[in-house]
Amino acid sequence: MPNRPGTTGGPAAPESPVGQADARAPGSVSWISPVEAPPGPGETANDYDRFAEAYAAENETSLINAYYARPAIVDLAGDVAGRRILDAGCGAGPVAEDLRERGAVVAGFDSSAGMLALARRRLGHGVVLERAELGGPLPFADAEFDDVVASLVLHYLEDWTTALAELRRVLKPGGRLIVSVNHPFASQMAAPPGTDYFATRSASEMWELGGGKHLMTFWDRPLHAITDAFTAAGFRIDVISEPAPAPDARERFPELFAQKQSGKFLCFLFFVLTKA
Repeated sequence: MPNRPGTTGGPAAPESPVGQADARAPGSVSWISPVEAPPGPGETANDYDRFAEAYAAENETSLINAYYARPAIVDLAGDVAGRRILDAGCGAGPVAEDLRERGAVVAGFDSSAGMLALARRRLGHGVVLERAELGGPLPFADAEFDDVVASLVLHYLEDWTTALAELRRVLKPGGRLIVSVNHPFASQMAAPPGTDYFATRSASEMWELGGGKHLMTFWDRPLHAITDAFTAAGFRIDVISEPAPAPDARERFPELFAQKQSGKFLCFLFFVLTKA
């Protein structure tokens, strides 16, 4: 399950949790739009196999992924030379590739066969890439990795209990879980009026990529529910970060940063956790 896409957001009302011009990420794209009614029981959401190529291509140059979410989580990982790192929900493999360029020994898993095919093309067949569901048993040994990165994947799940237990299991003692999720405050600002911030709730939007429309559903939760889940799973919270985009983002998207003196926007929330 790869990252959420885009340069940002959707039309004016209601706005996408990915971020938009007013209080979150600057700018917007026309191919993300709100879902006016809850999805029906027969509708399939989050089917990345249907648009893997288009999604991966969009993320190569987008503000939110290429200049924000990806560099931020890689920077939080720090000096990774010689460390074994698992990319949870690796998508097409850009985070794993960046970590490998910094000297890490990487492996990954994803639920989408289409995204894994792109990751194999990108990373080569010498990298272990498995098809597996976050929230189910993982095909890796106990204490196999020094670090796990989980970039924008946990918010696809209503219940994080099993996912966090499995990610902790594959970490060595003292290993790190480096996570990014939708910022709960940004999600609340994007929600319809009257939405209960303190509820764990689903939110849907429509992505138009690769010549088709694709229903996407995520789970929003308040900040305390996020931190409580981490500590209950046996992690110590070492870092909570609201980073700025990469330094070259302002040069690449000057019109989007013209009204952002700080160079920051409200979009995702990042954590560095240690296996206690």
